[in-house]
Amino acid sequence: MSSLNHPRVAFVSTILQGILSLGLLALGIILIVFLGKETLHLAIALFAPVQTSKYELVEGLVVYFLYFEFIALIVKYFQSGLHFPLRYFVYIGITAIVRLIIIDHQSPMDVLIYSAAILLLVITLWICNSQRLRRE
Repeated sequence: MSSLNHPRVAFVSTILQGILSLGLLALGIILIVFLGKETLHLAIALFAPVQTSKYELVEGLVVYFLYFEFIALIVKYFQSGLHFPLRYFVYIGITAIVRLIIIDHQSPMDVLIYSAAILLLVITLWICNSQRLRRE
């Protein structure tokens, strides 16, 4: 009998999977609360009588999408048989780097490096969505 088919290994695996699922569920709830707070913050910034910087609004929108993407990743985890699709991590990475460019755009060399990283992630996404690697 191999060690992977042992009943104790299966039991421990099930327990760990349950702990992971409960942790992700708690994280999802926390992210929904933060998404609500970010929605309120954006609404206040948008309708405030004081002019808000365009960079702050765009940064807030990108942070909003980051929360949304993480929540979508957790939902997809439960929908796809308890595994994380790689392309969702790539989407999150692209959004995070775009946010970084918006916040820290003073050095042209840094922006160029961040843009190259986005290009690399887009190429990765294209490869992951090719017919040979598509699992879903």
